[in-house]
Amino acid sequence: MVENDPFSEHSERYEGWFEEHEDVYRSELRALSKKIPQEGKGVEIGVGSGRFSEPFPIDVGVDPSPEMLNLAEKKEIDVIRGVGEKLPLDSNSFDFVLIVTTICFFDKPLEALKESERILKENGNILIGFIDKDSPLGRTYQERRKDNVFYEEATFFSVEEVVTLLKWADFDDFSFVQTLFDGLDLDEVEEVKEGHGEGSFVVVKGKKSQA
Repeated sequence: MVENDPFSEHSERYEGWFEEHEDVYRSELRALSKKIPQEGKGVEIGVGSGRFSEPFPIDVGVDPSPEMLNLAEKKEIDVIRGVGEKLPLDSNSFDFVLIVTTICFFDKPLEALKESERILKENGNILIGFIDKDSPLGRTYQERRKDNVFYEEATFFSVEEVVTLLKWADFDDFSFVQTLFDGLDLDEVEEVKEGHGEGSFVVVKGKKSQA
């Protein structure tokens, strides 16, 4: 995750997107709620403004952008400046790691996932929410990336690619939920289904492999 990124320069625009697409945001929250543990110590990598940490039991948020961290701190999140590839966190210190719409911005996604594995306790969980590159919305984002200040340098992943990276980082026992079946122009919060392959937003949950 690069330190000099558009999220610092366009933090207000970032927040405005969620207000403009509230039903999309609520749909993603609903999907995440199906997989996020309701207890234990959690950390979000790429916390941004805290939009996804605030509704859940997330204790700590890590992000490279000071502007974003300021917004997250106002939501009473304990913020730390850092990048996913080199987390300023102790090993074996969290019960779960949350990564939402961030994996596409890591400079070295495998290193970031290995770092997530390092900071998790035994039997800890990782949860990744992302736009499937093979979905209709994923294809649209890729086609129009040059017109989007946030996604211009992003690398999108398919579900299979994310699972492969997680396996390489020593995670297993995967499960999935999905939503956003009708793009971004919603007039209500969408349903959540098990699995993947239909919805554009996918949440994969994995467990730290036994040594």
